[in-house]
Amino acid sequence: MEIYGMCDPKFQQVADQFERNFLEHGEVGASVCITLEGETVVDLWGGTANNETQTQWEEDTVSIIWSSTKGATALCAHILSSRGLLDMDAPVVNYWPEFGKAGKENITVKMLLNHQAGVAAIRKPLSHGAFSDWNTMVHALEEEIPFWEPGTRHGYHALTFGWLVGEVVRRVSGKSLGQFFQNEVAKPLGIDFWIGLPKGIEPRVAKMITAETQTDTPFYQAMLEPNSIQSFVFNTGGLMEQFDSRIGHASEIGAANGITNARGLAGMYAPLACGGSLDGVTLVDKGTLMSMSSVSSATGQDAVLLGPKRFTLGYNKSIDNRKLPLGYQDSCILSEDAFGHAGNGGSIGFASPNEKMSFAYTMNKMGAGISINQRGQSLIDATYLSLGYTTNSPGSWIK
Repeated sequence: MEIYGMCDPKFQQVADQFERNFLEHGEVGASVCITLEGETVVDLWGGTANNETQTQWEEDTVSIIWSSTKGATALCAHILSSRGLLDMDAPVVNYWPEFGKAGKENITVKMLLNHQAGVAAIRKPLSHGAFSDWNTMVHALEEEIPFWEPGTRHGYHALTFGWLVGEVVRRVSGKSLGQFFQNEVAKPLGIDFWIGLPKGIEPRVAKMITAETQTDTPFYQAMLEPNSIQSFVFNTGGLMEQFDSRIGHASEIGAANGITNARGLAGMYAPLACGGSLDGVTLVDKGTLMSMSSVSSATGQDAVLLGPKRFTLGYNKSIDNRKLPLGYQDSCILSEDAFGHAGNGGSIGFASPNEKMSFAYTMNKMGAGISINQRGQSLIDATYLSLGYTTNSPGSWIK
């Protein structure tokens, strides 16, 4: 197996594990990147970008990162907050008046980022491909009735998060979510990362390989119930059937269709690992960074995913469900200071401010479950071991 790129000798364990994922764990095409104090110490890629054409995964290959996109969308909101343009505690209607109906009048911006708003799905049947029309999705959310009293429960807004937070970003900034992210994050940092992919980049996109469905999980069983939240989530305008198509790539879906590679994803988190600024680019101030990294919503049973979850304002925190019954074991074990976001199938990006470290892993062969899997976690584990951490048995990595 040929692996390309560079790796600081200190992180040789990561390079070894990256290769092992191909040889022993069925990896097809992937990239991994780590920055330390803003400097790249690992930047590796390898494998096949398209199994049908046997196209090689190149240095500039990019792929869909699913819910790891939420980290980028949340960042856009935090940038506006850091600039004093968005109050996280204010009602959403202050910025988006049409949202304030059907029991949503008192939902705050913070509740959107916390997955507490109760607008976790859209009940109304949508035309196939509706996900690609921003206004259609926004209007549907304006009419939607919350699934629970806002602020009283935590339930993962798997797809609606992108339009909910993204519309607030659009109302405040005057730019679409994808435009704002490009202008304020991707271009200043010089990273390949898009929410709404330009046509010219399409040839560089790896073709995703979906995982076999885990039919024995509580989440899947709930999805079979026609009027459950879970069934509504995964019937959102035909997205699940068209995510890996030109229309899926081109749409601005701030919860699920960001396209980048590990270099781009780690590059986005690098300033957040270094106090909010890097190389003259300031994303957020230190106060905002603290709110991005501090737990603000946690539950033993997420109303949508049905397992334990911990969130900051828009980001995952370390969660260890390894000892729970089968079907509830999806985990994402980081250090306790770290924050980031995992994506369906296994991608992940995060920042560890204590270490001034950012990490990202992207791939095209999706794993089972709805969080990271063995391949991604093994690379995270190798990273922390390389930094002198000793164990993750308490539920987070510690030195």
